[in-house]
Amino acid sequence: MADDETSPDAEEEQEHLLGEFIRRQRELSELSMRQFADMVGISNPYLSQIERGQREPSRRVVDAIARSLQMSADALYSQVGIDPEPKRRSPSVRMALEADPDLTPRQRRALVEIYESLRDANRRQGDE
Repeated sequence: MADDETSPDAEEEQEHLLGEFIRRQRELSELSMRQFADMVGISNPYLSQIERGQREPSRRVVDAIARSLQMSADALYSQVGIDPEPKRRSPSVRMALEADPDLTPRQRRALVEIYESLRDANRRQGDE
């Protein structure tokens, strides 16, 4: 097998889980498939195929889906057990906040913004 040691069956299962997670998040946001597809910038049939695990979305499409769900693509992947960057082992605070299923998208975004503003302030202070 290749470096990532993921079998074809495991990849299909991950695609299915990714699609299922996207569908659940879309439904929790009370968006129709058409509304969400328009937000993401993809066709309604393509979104349907992604949600049913029949198509693997490109990284660009996953990024657009994640932005529409107000989370990062890495957080979206981590929700379904996909490691988008296998070499990176230490989870970031941002990823943990974005992946927390007990928070609403608005709460996740607010906490990430607060966290990043504190880090930026510390960097600016260190530069002075």
